[in-house]
Amino acid sequence: MSTPNLNGRGAGPASSPADPAAPAASVPIKAIRLRHPWRMVFAIVLIVVFALAIVDAAFRPAYDWPTVAKYLFDRRISQAALVTLELTVYSMVIAIVLGVILAVMRLSPNPVVKSLAWFYLWVFRGTPVYVQLTIWGLISLIYSSIDIGIPFMHPWVSFETNAALSTFALAVIGLSLNEAAYMAEIVRAGLLAVDRGQEEAATALGMSWSQTMTRVILPQSMRVIIPPTGNEVISMLKTTSLVTAVPFSFDLFARSRDISAETFNPIPLLIVASIWYLFFTSILMVGQYFLEKRFARGIGDRQPDKKGGGSNPEPITGVTVVPESEQAPATRSTREPGTGQGGPS
Repeated sequence: MSTPNLNGRGAGPASSPADPAAPAASVPIKAIRLRHPWRMVFAIVLIVVFALAIVDAAFRPAYDWPTVAKYLFDRRISQAALVTLELTVYSMVIAIVLGVILAVMRLSPNPVVKSLAWFYLWVFRGTPVYVQLTIWGLISLIYSSIDIGIPFMHPWVSFETNAALSTFALAVIGLSLNEAAYMAEIVRAGLLAVDRGQEEAATALGMSWSQTMTRVILPQSMRVIIPPTGNEVISMLKTTSLVTAVPFSFDLFARSRDISAETFNPIPLLIVASIWYLFFTSILMVGQYFLEKRFARGIGDRQPDKKGGGSNPEPITGVTVVPESEQAPATRSTREPGTGQGGPS
């Protein structure tokens, strides 16, 4: 601000304070992290409790860690672990195929087809899997033979049920039919998550129903289907321990139970089975993570650019600093030099 003299000319800058209309220099706010002392205390308590539990388990005689090490890689245990994987894979493949078929039936406009799919889901989701496996184990009492031919006429081919279906096959059938009911709802939810306009656009482009499903609907629904499907695979791996109801006694849990009956020491063998289950589920969880990441590309918020900013990026303060040179001219006030008259610039 300049002070005019008697002849109306500017006499240079005065020693008065700065013009209040002039913009103040922008200063970033210094963010101070809030302190949470009780959170730290709680974390320390958890660490201490966890460490004490580990130390207690390491020296507790009932766990018998030498026996655990002895049977962890026993040939019978490793073979049973392989059988458990086979049960899981076969059951999930059949369940996924049946689940897709049931989901399409549930979405069908035909009331008969939709009702049959709903009845299947009602039965297999409403009864415990252990009860279903027990019934499958007694299937030879219900159907003594498997007949192929025209109903109410002499069968063309007939098989004894016990000879045609092994306990392994019965275990796979029981697990897959139960799991198909849950997979049907997962697939149906994924299909319904895709906008209706996607199907209409594909139809307008001349795509057939199969092309629309395989190229438009299913790829977009996979990001909804993959996470619960991964959880179902992990759950199926653990559900295989119930096939003793068939009875099938060559899975991981049954073999470890049989060995413990010989050694009269069940706890170490249960730990051995748990370690194998944890090993398999850990691998499945890693695979599920990468599958979710693969099918979730392009979904969600855009990640911040990590390449810019140099070696010393500016701290995040929650305030955008605007340089003085970029501020609006209306916020400044100047006077015309030599006249003492003020006006907007």
